[in-house]
Amino acid sequence: MTRPDYPAAPRSDTVEVLGGHEVPDPFRPLEDADSEATRAWSAAQAEIFATSARGQRARAAFRDRIAGLTATGTVGPPVWRGDRHFLRRRLPDQEHAVLLTVDPDGTERVLIDPMALDPSGTTTLDDWRPSLEGDLLAYRVSRGGTEESELFVLDVATGRVVDGPVSRTRESPLAWLPGGHALYVQRNLAPEHVPEDERQYHRRVYLHRLGTDPDADDVEVFGADQDKTAFFQVTVSADGRYLVVGASEGTAPRNDVWLADLTVSGPEAPVFRPVQTGVDARSRVLPGRDGRLYILTDLDAPRGRLCVADPGADDLGPDAWTTLVPSDPEAVLEDYAILDGPGLGDAPVLLAAWTRHAVGELTRHDLRTGARTGRVTPGGGATAAPGSIGVLLERPEGGHEAWFGWSDHRTPSAVHRFDARTGEVSVWAAAPGAVALPDVHVRLEEFASKDGTTVRVFVIAPTPEPDVPRPTVLYGYGGFAIPMAPGYAPGVLTWVEAGGVYAIACLRGGSEEGEAWHRAGMREHKQNVFDDFHAAAEHLVARGWTAPGGLGISGGSNGGLLVGAALTQRPELYAAVVCSAPLLDMVRYERFGLGRLWTDEYGTVEVPEELGWLLGYSPYHHVQPGVEYPAVLFTVFDGDSRVDPLHARKMCAALQEAQAGDRPVLLRAESDVGHAERSVSRSVDLSADTLSFLARWTGLTAGA
Repeated sequence: MTRPDYPAAPRSDTVEVLGGHEVPDPFRPLEDADSEATRAWSAAQAEIFATSARGQRARAAFRDRIAGLTATGTVGPPVWRGDRHFLRRRLPDQEHAVLLTVDPDGTERVLIDPMALDPSGTTTLDDWRPSLEGDLLAYRVSRGGTEESELFVLDVATGRVVDGPVSRTRESPLAWLPGGHALYVQRNLAPEHVPEDERQYHRRVYLHRLGTDPDADDVEVFGADQDKTAFFQVTVSADGRYLVVGASEGTAPRNDVWLADLTVSGPEAPVFRPVQTGVDARSRVLPGRDGRLYILTDLDAPRGRLCVADPGADDLGPDAWTTLVPSDPEAVLEDYAILDGPGLGDAPVLLAAWTRHAVGELTRHDLRTGARTGRVTPGGGATAAPGSIGVLLERPEGGHEAWFGWSDHRTPSAVHRFDARTGEVSVWAAAPGAVALPDVHVRLEEFASKDGTTVRVFVIAPTPEPDVPRPTVLYGYGGFAIPMAPGYAPGVLTWVEAGGVYAIACLRGGSEEGEAWHRAGMREHKQNVFDDFHAAAEHLVARGWTAPGGLGISGGSNGGLLVGAALTQRPELYAAVVCSAPLLDMVRYERFGLGRLWTDEYGTVEVPEELGWLLGYSPYHHVQPGVEYPAVLFTVFDGDSRVDPLHARKMCAALQEAQAGDRPVLLRAESDVGHAERSVSRSVDLSADTLSFLARWTGLTAGA
């Protein structure tokens, strides 16, 4: 295509002096989404994108194949309450997964169908939890992609809503008390108590009793003395005796944790005792049914260890913990399940889930001593592709079984079941739809980053080794301790089936190698993430997977920041860029969306040294006129309450003005969706648009 005729963007002469730096912001008027000038500019960008999309000859074929591979459907692991269990499942023709209950006689009943709640498909089920007895279900839903949840409770037997809505419950845990008369929730403070732009940052833990007015009658039990940006984790033990509350400041990689014995203090005024406070570590604390307190922590163990303590002891702090499963020198301890022993009198079993360089593993241990007694092979044995293990679920009252999701790059996700009596893993529930899968090969390759650090990248390709250079997409994230674990992705398989290569880099900033790996890619070390990404690109070229001019990159959210930095730092290395829901103006990111929650990850402009870090890579501030930039597609969503689309608008305008070459800079804006879950058809359309764009500018044609 020829260079589009871009509209003139609204401009200003704004230059701020921050920490001794003059910081120009020429496209600040585009921060106001509702101004007449921004609306006109956005409408023109929408027309330019639509014209471009109509010219993408591969789009229809991509869309059909992505939709076909999505027709596997999905199934989640069971949550047990006695002989009844609950799970989410999406059949091939469904837009959203529905929540089912399966009665003891095997009868299935749909409890929550998002499409029944809202036929437009823009309402999502954000979270759910059955009561301890399994007769009630608490769930949170939000609309239009905003993630601003409302809480409801329904009667499982009748399906009738018996409580709610309870507003301001975004990201709230759901922790039931025995008897189902009340549960603990996290709520933002009421609007009259806090300015509108502060509402996302002030939370408390409340006890909500069913049938009462949540705004008038909910009892605040925790949070008044915590930092106003705190998020809370709340758990009630299976027997209802203990309440555990954790608090973390924004997304900081540390938390404080307290324990209360509700038989001593009662549920409305729990008396908390510290388990971990003022420690630079993250711990997850759960009371076990054997009477011990279990602490999964990275304290003095960046790859994780499992400790135990006596909940009745005078001191619950780290000095009173005993290590049960020690840290591994290479694998990261992710989760565990407590199971009954194989036979009468046999030692109870601890099933542990690990990731080794992002690949899932399972081991079994003697629960009494923590000693490893064997390895467990998930995913179909030695012939399986590298895969990932989801959360381990067990029966609250105990038993021999644990269930978990398994996913890899080649096959649809399934639910597996481990039986401690036999030591074997079997498929408990496969994906509900059968589709013809392409034959792809998966490799985990190593390369050296700029500073010599060994980094890894998954390569999904039509051949086991490079044969000819192929159009390639490199994807990355590199932040917030989020690992790039293997998983089934219809868009990836569609790209590889068409003859391309898809690579997923395990960059610093993630948790593939533990918490130290995360911290090596945050704050003043953020440039390490970008250096890792550039090195991954150079590795793919050096290995012969691709060639200069044939490499596209893709990332979203923090990954959008990644590819934004990549295209401004090394524009000659990349042919095309898909930048989705990105952070790009790192000088003003704290002012919008949930940005203030992320200062521990990135730093803050309020501290001069940290402002220097941010200015060092902020993509918006590194766009230079007269540079031949790659083809760029920004994708944004107007319901996104995490990352404001203004980042992409400003960066798009800056690149359109600066671009010296003929490659386009496009903006795809979508309404009534947000940062997270969306309907299947919306996901398919987005994937088809991004893949066809990447194909056009990397040279991919079917059968290449």
